[in-house]
Amino acid sequence: MAVTNIKESNADVAKVAGVDAQVQGDLDTSKGSAGLDTQVPGQPATVSGLASATGGIGSGNFVQPDLDEELFKFQSDDTPLMQLMLKAKKVKVKSPEVKHYMIDEPAYYVTTSSAFTASATVQGVLPLVTNDQQIPRPFTTLLVNGVDGYDESGNVTPGKPLMLFVVDHDASSGNPIVRAINGTKANRNDEFCGIPAIPAGTKCTILGNALYETQKEVDPDLIVPQPNLIYLQKRGMNQVVSDYFDAQKKEIPFTKSIVAEAAIANFKTRGNRTLWAGRQGKFKLNVPKMGLQFVYATEGVRWQFKRELQHTGAWTVEKLIALAKMFFTGEDVPKTGIVLAGKNFLEGIQCIDYSKHPEIQISTAINPVGWEVTRIHTVFGNFDIKREPTLDRLGWSNSAGIFGEDRLVHYTYSSEHSFNDRVEGEEATRTGILIWDALALKGSCHIWVDGENASDSANTGAVTFEFWDSSKDATDASDVTAGVAYYLLEDVPSINDNAVAGTIWIASVSGSTVTWTEYNGLLNA
Repeated sequence: MAVTNIKESNADVAKVAGVDAQVQGDLDTSKGSAGLDTQVPGQPATVSGLASATGGIGSGNFVQPDLDEELFKFQSDDTPLMQLMLKAKKVKVKSPEVKHYMIDEPAYYVTTSSAFTASATVQGVLPLVTNDQQIPRPFTTLLVNGVDGYDESGNVTPGKPLMLFVVDHDASSGNPIVRAINGTKANRNDEFCGIPAIPAGTKCTILGNALYETQKEVDPDLIVPQPNLIYLQKRGMNQVVSDYFDAQKKEIPFTKSIVAEAAIANFKTRGNRTLWAGRQGKFKLNVPKMGLQFVYATEGVRWQFKRELQHTGAWTVEKLIALAKMFFTGEDVPKTGIVLAGKNFLEGIQCIDYSKHPEIQISTAINPVGWEVTRIHTVFGNFDIKREPTLDRLGWSNSAGIFGEDRLVHYTYSSEHSFNDRVEGEEATRTGILIWDALALKGSCHIWVDGENASDSANTGAVTFEFWDSSKDATDASDVTAGVAYYLLEDVPSINDNAVAGTIWIASVSGSTVTWTEYNGLLNA
């Protein structure tokens, strides 16, 4: 009893002196019968106290950390673009180099390069810009926008355009030879019409052909798609597990499946970043025992967009509707727009005041890919919005890619496959995954919304769009960027009488002079 009182007294002294319980335990540690530091006499069974009694465990290893197994599981939400690729049309190819054709609808209009002087003769040569000369084939009809036609009596019919008929092509210039269907007449009974004056820069809409009674043969449609060279990139993942690791009983119950899930998650997320931002290239590598071999790097979809909207600042309902109009009313019209967005872009869309536009419906839906998405319904079409974490990791949190639902192509040189081999000379097994593929955009409906830096240059061959509001002056060259297509959010009479809200205009700048032309939807128009 006396001994107990003395021990308690020592403990009280230690407490008063501020001695830590673990230090006090260390002072009282004594060796057991086997000579190990296992004895801590007079101390309660606390974590700190028992950690000093190693017993072969070792201080600091007494506490077993918990394992968040969910952390090691692959989440498809981390790689939406890759999931979209796996749902896309798969094309098996026989080479890692592929000519990819972005075939769209053919051009729907041609443009005159110079003025056509009024002629009383039956036919004349219509001067067109070089790229348009061969588009209208013989027997095609053209509606001349902005030029009035005439009735049977030879009287002008305001608002009812002139229509031309293509007879042939001029051998020297290559331009089409045309005649007027509803042109000028000197007398009501004249069988043929004259052709009125047509200004330079006039756009002529291409209509259907008109054949004579017994005709059945016409020139085939002239569609010459321009290919882009796409490289397929070979990607692989290896995992080596020793027999000892597999057999060993572990303090934390790691299994081969958990380690594999972690490796696959890493493989998929890195691959997803490649699908977004990889830059295309091809080079040779000297491989020991195998000689020179090619390495291919594929082009990310970020660099494949042919339409880019550069936008900074707050989003409004008007801008959102304008974006829907641009996406769903171009020359390539998709069924649904899938928006893969960075976190800041999502926040901007969510914070829009929709109270004045009850017709815009926002709901949660399951899209054809199987995602739960935020669906925004507009009169032009639906946007299915999903966050893409990869954009945040790439520094594009303010940006988004808008894809046509059925406008992607997944090229595969070899299908994804796994292997399981014994490591030569070692007690270990190597498992892995190999895939050789590329993702390409089909059509021109896709839009990249660049919210990071308005001074970034657009992709080669792409059209850059911006929103135009009252903060800019259409006659001031410092407010205008040449070649940019401006979507007007309000009427701008200083551009043109026809420059009303909802139209798109392109500026050309020469010194301090700004010249505007209307954009009609075709790329590189």
